[in-house]
Amino acid sequence: VAKTVGTLGLVGYAVLSSQLAVAADSGWFVGANLGESRANIDEERISAQLLDAGFTSSIRDDDRDLAGKIFGGYKFNKYFALEGGYFNLGKFGYTATTTPAGSLIGNIQIEGLNLDAVGILPITERFSAFGRVGVNYADAKDQFASTGAVPAPTNPSPDEREFNYKAGLGLQFDLTKQVGLRAEWERYRINDAVGNDGDINMYSLGVVVMLGGGKAEPAPKAATPPPAVVVAPVR
Repeated sequence: VAKTVGTLGLVGYAVLSSQLAVAADSGWFVGANLGESRANIDEERISAQLLDAGFTSSIRDDDRDLAGKIFGGYKFNKYFALEGGYFNLGKFGYTATTTPAGSLIGNIQIEGLNLDAVGILPITERFSAFGRVGVNYADAKDQFASTGAVPAPTNPSPDEREFNYKAGLGLQFDLTKQVGLRAEWERYRINDAVGNDGDINMYSLGVVVMLGGGKAEPAPKAATPPPAVVVAPVR
């Protein structure tokens, strides 16, 4: 009997001790994404400006490029985080071939910083959706050149730095409590340095790593094992 009671007591103690604290839903994190950016080049405006100058034109776009970002932030709870980082949306451009014979070539390269509020919707223990809205501070560097009958641009290298909005949606799958994979769509509003605002979309995959920092829930107190009961032998 003494052995049986002692064994049962130790089993109960082991069960309580195994209820370790659940990993915190808050803490610092870092990560990086890589993907493709897509711009919407305003061919109608370019053609109209050339037509005003006496040229008809046909335009070839280069409206996609490699893009990426690095980021970090703080997750306050499982529903909300703040995230900031650096982004590079790549380079875009066009070549307008004109009549009378000539061409106008324009390129833009964009990089900058962002700060976003991120709302998180847990779907399962490992899978979640999220949305973001924030601001970006982008540096847009333009380059213009001309050939043939098209006059040389007055300012061939305008540069613009400006605050604007950004937004996005994404999905995250947690491989572990520290490492997750992301798939994202983001939209950046950008000024092209010659007075035109436009949207650039980035589609990317990334990795996020939790660094910790939030308090974990305390583990329940372990129960003291009951004393063993000693049964005196019957005479």
